[in-house]
Amino acid sequence: MNRWVIDWINKKYSCNISQRYYEAIEEWKHWWKGFHEPFHRIRVSDGKKTRSRDMYTMKMAKKICEDWASLLINDKTKIIVADTHTSEWLQGDNELKGVLGSNNFWEQANDLMERMMYSGTAAIVVGLRNARFADDGRLLADPDNRIDLDYISAENIIPLSCDNGIITEAAFCSDISVMGKKKLYLQIHRLDSGEYVIENHLFGVDDKGSLLKEDDLPDNIPGEIRTGSLEPWFAICKPAIVNTSDKSNGMGCAVFANAIDNLKGVDIAYNNFNSDFWLGQKKVFVNKTLLAEMEGGETVAPDDVNQQLFYTIGTTMGDGSEKQLVQEHNPDLRVDANEKGVQAQLDYLSFKVGFGTKHYQFNNGSIVTATQYTGDKQDLIQNAHKHFIKVEGFLQQLVRTLLYIGHEFIDPRIKTDTKVDIQFDQSPLIDENAERARDREDVNAGLMMAWEYRVKWYGETESKARKVLDGVESDDDLMGFGEAGDE
Repeated sequence: MNRWVIDWINKKYSCNISQRYYEAIEEWKHWWKGFHEPFHRIRVSDGKKTRSRDMYTMKMAKKICEDWASLLINDKTKIIVADTHTSEWLQGDNELKGVLGSNNFWEQANDLMERMMYSGTAAIVVGLRNARFADDGRLLADPDNRIDLDYISAENIIPLSCDNGIITEAAFCSDISVMGKKKLYLQIHRLDSGEYVIENHLFGVDDKGSLLKEDDLPDNIPGEIRTGSLEPWFAICKPAIVNTSDKSNGMGCAVFANAIDNLKGVDIAYNNFNSDFWLGQKKVFVNKTLLAEMEGGETVAPDDVNQQLFYTIGTTMGDGSEKQLVQEHNPDLRVDANEKGVQAQLDYLSFKVGFGTKHYQFNNGSIVTATQYTGDKQDLIQNAHKHFIKVEGFLQQLVRTLLYIGHEFIDPRIKTDTKVDIQFDQSPLIDENAERARDREDVNAGLMMAWEYRVKWYGETESKARKVLDGVESDDDLMGFGEAGDE
């Protein structure tokens, strides 16, 4: 986060936002990228010169964030909107069109979940393209209005107000280029007289990142937009982890924020593993009488002067030890011990980030995810469902905001009160075949409706499921009880 932006906001809105928290985000980002210089750069001195080298690193922070993102939002995650017209406006007839499709939502949302896991917070900010405004800054309805979604991670989010852990007012900033010049675009969402107001600001930025004077906005962007809405035009998501950082003001923490020591442990073990191979190369010790002297008095081993040399100075070291002039050293490699060390550190790390102790297995020098391992999955299951609650609230907030904007400013046929369900992919957490079998038994016992079964396992809306089931003599085939439906 640009510290000059924080200073500007603190002064303008009488806030007390701390730069220190954004320094923590920057450190988490370094671990996500796989290189935190204070730890990964090793400096050694021989008394005359100081040399440095970079540690070998497994970059596990990124792997952890990728895996959590894959569990939370993937190609099986579904947003089910009951009203057909509203659903088609939102996501088309195949969930890949509509507003979400035009904003590449599912791919971007998965990326955003990964960035949320390393930065602690993520946001989607909603805007209108082609929008027209009244003289007082109020938006005008127009069927040509188009919705834009901006996907933002924590380093570009500044909370202004927070109520019971929920960020209610916030600023979002981004670096842009205008005619080849660096600019900083700042959008502030705040409550004013019972409605959300969006302020737009544009600043020049010098080479050091400090803010210059505020620039004029483009003609099509007003300085202030009055939305007329009690609901924010942004949705914020955080991991289901209590943030222990001071002055976070409603922001979250990285999923590995409390496992930095474990990330270090993994890289220490992995660095030692690789270093053993590097240091375990064959060495040849020779008596100094075998060294050749080059011009300037520098001595080198015989092969290094690119010539054949013949010596007739005896066969032993000449120090009374009777050792041969040339001694070989062939060190043993501690492969098994190192693998066990790396695996132990991975188990500790996996446990600390919510996966349980057997999620990662170190095989043949590479990391694989144990999607089916023997043991207890309770840690993974419990933590995944905690995160699901956060992500479901985030998606519900986003969809409700989109439906409100769509109804008010694009198409009044869009229903804001239609039922919206979020379905997550549970297959990594459960035995899907066993779960289906239990649901079939519940249908047969009258504990579950046939249409509920189709909604759950086929991703249909309630109305579509009921329509499919109506007019058939037997539900078995259409519910997947028979071979034809068991695809």
